[in-house]
Amino acid sequence: MKKGWKELAIGTQITKPGSSEDFKTGDWRTERPIIDFDKCIHCLICWIYCPDSSIDVRDGKIASINYDFCKGCAICVEECPKDAITMHSEVEFEK
Repeated sequence: MKKGWKELAIGTQITKPGSSEDFKTGDWRTERPIIDFDKCIHCLICWIYCPDSSIDVRDGKIASINYDFCKGCAICVEECPKDAITMHSEVEFEK
């Protein structure tokens, strides 16, 4: 039989520690950012400001957005100097 909370020693770990890599948080989004690569100059400003590290960079250029972790905050849209990123309703992408 498992112990009740009153029987546990102070500081007992009752769950395993986790990280954001363990929990995909992208499904919190109601809107998703879409990059227009014809406008993008790969300045990396969106990558710098993204609080979720959802902008993928390869060889010094923006490659994609990791929608598994992007929460749709639109900071990338606000910071893009070329208006290359726009927000679109998640409804557009439902299957």
